[in-house]
Amino acid sequence: MVYFKFVYFCFRLKGLVNSYIEIGKTLNNEFGVEYDLTASRIIKLPDTVKTLQLETDENELQSLIIDCLVEALKQLNSMREVEGENLRKDLLDKITGIEESEACYNKAIELAKTCDVVFADSFGHEDFMIQAAEENPNVRFCHATGDQAHTEKLENYYNAFADIYQGRYLAGIAGGMKLKAMVDAGELKPNNYDENQNIKIGYVGAWPYAEVKSGYTSWYLGVKSVVNNVVMDVTFTNSWYSPVGEQTGAENLIARGCALISQHADSMGAPNACKEANVPNVSYNGSTEATCSGSFIVSSKINWAPYYEYVVNSAIENTKIDWDYCGTIEGGSVVLTDLGAAAVTGTQEAIDAAKAKLVSGELKVFDTSKFTVGGKTLETYKADVDDMGDFQGETEVVKDGYFHESEYRSAPYFDVNIDGINNIGNVPETEQN
Repeated sequence: MVYFKFVYFCFRLKGLVNSYIEIGKTLNNEFGVEYDLTASRIIKLPDTVKTLQLETDENELQSLIIDCLVEALKQLNSMREVEGENLRKDLLDKITGIEESEACYNKAIELAKTCDVVFADSFGHEDFMIQAAEENPNVRFCHATGDQAHTEKLENYYNAFADIYQGRYLAGIAGGMKLKAMVDAGELKPNNYDENQNIKIGYVGAWPYAEVKSGYTSWYLGVKSVVNNVVMDVTFTNSWYSPVGEQTGAENLIARGCALISQHADSMGAPNACKEANVPNVSYNGSTEATCSGSFIVSSKINWAPYYEYVVNSAIENTKIDWDYCGTIEGGSVVLTDLGAAAVTGTQEAIDAAKAKLVSGELKVFDTSKFTVGGKTLETYKADVDDMGDFQGETEVVKDGYFHESEYRSAPYFDVNIDGINNIGNVPETEQN
């Protein structure tokens, strides 16, 4: 939900490139950004990109967003020719630390005075962004991870998400490959199995919301596609970012005998716990290979660059933005990191083969023949797609033998509790401080 928490972006669009400019020259001359094209990394950001340092290790994630944005602008500038003004060096403001409160509305109103486009990406920002959009009809407000734009139908308010459940499924395949290798090598211990000889794996979730359930279910099904006899324990921190809680949650899962751990969490808490216990880990939002080599397998993440490019381009041409944008795996919005040292031989080939089937439509993550609910095949399900606050499902989403995730709305709505996944409860608050 909050892949990069409490971050705002605003664009001061005053016209774009008046000629085709080489990528490196554009970034350096127009933005003052030093960019390593070979490594696709920013070397130095200009003073005009204003960064407020946080007290946590979220800064790496903040930088990743900037990378995505600059990549989008890089692609835009190298492709487009627009007569008029050049890009200005005051193009981007980055403001962090905006809580899910009235502070969000206040900041959005402030930004709307000088900006043409305002971005927000914390789930709890949505109501405040909608309020700001209603009061500023000439400014475009884009909210990542939200779910109300398609029902609000404001001309200047938009949601965006991506098919990240597909990335998590692929990451699950990587985890399953590792688990199979451990089984074949006789590395599992008696406590790694339940009474029915199913192998135990674990997941540290943020909140028991549809997005998290969709994520951990798709990851579980990815693992299960390689090692069928697996069951998964899930624990929740009830926080999008709780380093101590996430580490404690992972430690509790490991103590229960879970042989493989993944997470819907942004901190290093779970990866660190896995590193210390020598338990393989599939992280989220970025590689932890640098600090957790030997336990890190792979990570899935959303690449927001295609969306930024799309929105900026739409703002330049004054064309309509989709109310509900969903980035795809084939369009580069859903990506996996490089494999870590803990990944086993053949993992990349298995990921590539499954990805090709996802793109072609041959493979469906939530194929209802691959899981059961209460011992039965899921034949019908009405999801709460049009979130009106009543928590009542109104849209049939099981058709043609699979659950149609993120097809009727970009934000996930898969909230089914399937067999094989056990909710073991929340990490106690006393263990999160």
